Amino acid sequence: MFRGIFETSIDGKGRTSLPAKFREVLVDVHGDERFFITNSSPVDLGGGSFSTGLLIFPYQRWFEFEENFRAGKGLTSAQRNSVMRTIISPATECTADKLGRLLIPPHLRKSAALEREIMFVGVLDKIEIWSQAEREKVRVQDMRNFPSDTEAMAELGL
Repeated sequence: MFRGIFETSIDGKGRTSLPAKFREVLVDVHGDERFFITNSSPVDLGGGSFSTGLLIFPYQRWFEFEENFRAGKGLTSAQRNSVMRTIISPATECTADKLGRLLIPPHLRKSAALEREIMFVGVLDKIEIWSQAEREKVRVQDMRNFPSDTEAMAELGL
């Protein structure tokens, strides 16, 4: 599982380094150094404002996602089209080089507003990539949405 937050940078050509800890999980747990990178789901910040980062799916996990999406129910036609255009269509297969460097495609850098300071965030079976500024906005919204004092959180032991 992917856990942790790693701050790093991205250069003007879109090169950055995937944290070694995450590279190890890709190979040791998922058995493949390849992965897919795409847009994340938009985060509603309120007032009509949204924030978007990127997602890294382990290679095989991406195909499971596609299969689940094809078979999935519960989405309207408009919602399905939105997921296809936002997440599926821009997905790009990638591999980090021997030094752990990866090239984030221009269309994804632009959609996630990645400029210089970025963050890799482990979220169980995926990795998020955020500009530090956008991640801070999302962190603040997460605090607003946090299910404090709920029975569900008590059941988790929090």
